[in-house]
Amino acid sequence: MSDALTLPAEARERAGKGASRILRRDGRVPAVIYGGKEEPLMIHVEAKELTRQLGTGHFMNSIVMIDVGGKSVRTLPKDVAFHPVTERPVHVDFLRLAKNAKIQVAVPVVFLNEEDSPGLKKGGVLNIVRHDLELICESDKIPDQIEIDVTGKDVGDAIHISEVTLPAGAESAITDRDFTIATLVAPSALKKAEGAEAAGDSDGAAAPADDNAGDAASE
Repeated sequence: MSDALTLPAEARERAGKGASRILRRDGRVPAVIYGGKEEPLMIHVEAKELTRQLGTGHFMNSIVMIDVGGKSVRTLPKDVAFHPVTERPVHVDFLRLAKNAKIQVAVPVVFLNEEDSPGLKKGGVLNIVRHDLELICESDKIPDQIEIDVTGKDVGDAIHISEVTLPAGAESAITDRDFTIATLVAPSALKKAEGAEAAGDSDGAAAPADDNAGDAASE
């Protein structure tokens, strides 16, 4: 797993939209630490440092040690809210982690040895159904990624969760079915699927116009 990140923070004395706006004007981002059978702790962090850590690409799958009030709190980021226009982070939720706790995380999937797939060699396309896997892991054993070998896979083959060897201490959060992670399809089959989807969107977009026409006629 990724090395733990460290994020300096300061306690927040006031909550509410007004207090949060003041913090953001000062280059800070309001946040909260919750869970672990303790009271929620309101904090704020430096916007620049938070943005830098978000840019690592593995922030949401990393243990984040938050230094606040002379204490270090072991957490996992659970949600980051972004401004709809500037896309800057405006609030963060952190889950407080107890030692040896098990948590659910989304871990990205990476496909290996595509050059050894007969299906891809003949022009097939790897159709990725799930880019992330929801796993239940020990909090100190969160994998950076799940690697899936496509050696020998041909057009028409599918890769299911039952074929994937998960790291020690990790298991799938979905246990009621052998779900598909990816399929190997012919380019023509992929184009047909995309065409059908586009046609469905067009049909859906035309429906409201018919309803309006009917309303106009009744008036």
